[in-house]
Amino acid sequence: MAKIFQVTARAGMTRVVEPVARGLLRAGVSPNAVTVTGTVGVLVGALGFGARGDLVAGAVIVTVFALTDLLDGTMARMSGGSTRFGAFLDSSMDRVADSAVFGAVAYWLATEGNHSGVAAALLCLAAGGLVSYVKARAEGLGMSGDVGIAERTERLLIVGVGGLLTGLGVDPALEIALWLLAAVSIFTVGQRMRHVYRQAQLVGRE
Repeated sequence: MAKIFQVTARAGMTRVVEPVARGLLRAGVSPNAVTVTGTVGVLVGALGFGARGDLVAGAVIVTVFALTDLLDGTMARMSGGSTRFGAFLDSSMDRVADSAVFGAVAYWLATEGNHSGVAAALLCLAAGGLVSYVKARAEGLGMSGDVGIAERTERLLIVGVGGLLTGLGVDPALEIALWLLAAVSIFTVGQRMRHVYRQAQLVGRE
């Protein structure tokens, strides 16, 4: 169900993003430039606003600039496909942005004395890194690891909604979102490892 929702949502977003992507390509803007710009925007939202406790502005800015992850991919496809460096840059910038988001959340919660929330944020950071690593390692070995209920889009959406609600006065929302995210991220790691294990078993029988 999560995968169906993600595919449907991305299809809808693509119809909105494609005209923007075409316009940027006509203006001579490269997909790599959009990738870097999106990362800088996420850093500003997370570190400049979220870490200071301005959660509403931080969540909005991070969400807007996180959408460039879809925009640069669309631009790459329209211009003939992603280059190897483009794929490497996109993946690397995603890790930078994710680290900034969860680092900023952990820092703000620490200033508030919310030790349980800090633990959840750090767990999300570690588990999120594992989700991405398992996929990358599987692909490096010639297998697929693109499965699971908590891919990057879902992870940012969960923490973004939690931060927005907390900023609007629903105090426990962010901590609840973080623990939920930690749980689904760990579950996703297990899903991907199981998926890779099954592929390895099939290869071993050939």
